[in-house]
Amino acid sequence: MTLVKMKDILDQAEVNHYGVGAFSVANMEMVRGAVWAAEELRSPLILQIAEVRLNHSPLHLIGPVMVEAAKRATVPVAVHFDHGLTEGKIREALEIGFTSIMYDGSHYPLEKNINETKKMAAMAREFGATVEAEIGQVGGSEDGSIDLEILITSVAEAKRFAAETGIDALAIAIGNAHGMYKGEPNLRIDRLAEINSEIEIPLVLHGGSGISESDFHTCISHGIRKINVATATFNNVVKVINENTHFENYFSYQQRIMEAAAVNVKHHMEMFMSTGRV
Repeated sequence: MTLVKMKDILDQAEVNHYGVGAFSVANMEMVRGAVWAAEELRSPLILQIAEVRLNHSPLHLIGPVMVEAAKRATVPVAVHFDHGLTEGKIREALEIGFTSIMYDGSHYPLEKNINETKKMAAMAREFGATVEAEIGQVGGSEDGSIDLEILITSVAEAKRFAAETGIDALAIAIGNAHGMYKGEPNLRIDRLAEINSEIEIPLVLHGGSGISESDFHTCISHGIRKINVATATFNNVVKVINENTHFENYFSYQQRIMEAAAVNVKHHMEMFMSTGRV
């Protein structure tokens, strides 16, 4: 029970039909809170950070914290570089010890996305790392700076993409969006089911903040194994801190950040049915 490849975690989730939360973190307190939650609930965990967040949490600082926390955990923890955009940062994450990377070429035409993904996958294989990629376009952007239109993933293109790139996990767009949803999410479960019937590798749902428990369960029943959660955790930390304007000292403030992150992580682990699995 320590730092593991994300593929190992997702393979177990596939066999036992549950989802695994991939929780974005921004500092040591959030890392500790997520691991604390996973250990308490005996759940596998994926710790992740996206490339667009590195201006706030530099990779050379946050990365070693994530890896060391995973190594010392009493449950399986994968450390994942999410929405990797540049070869340099993806390589840096792998050299730090990340066991998984996602290359995001979803903004490219299919042919270029396939070619670029193959290049990044080959590099990741040198480190023995799991590879995730995306086809279609999830709404919004990881840091909320762009309001991207949702482009539903094509079944035929997803099948071709998975076959030609040889990736381990595929993120798809079925009406999901980054950030908090402005209304009720309208997920294309029919498209998810079609893709799942044609592709053998685990599927990934980005934009998990704000999706209902029943929709999560439906998605999991149709092959979703990794579910990304970022905004809900960040928002809960801000909410808890705003509600507690007086702290005895800095360390009580630090403790509340850990607890706020842990509460949200535990809530989602319970919805994903990953508790008690290790």
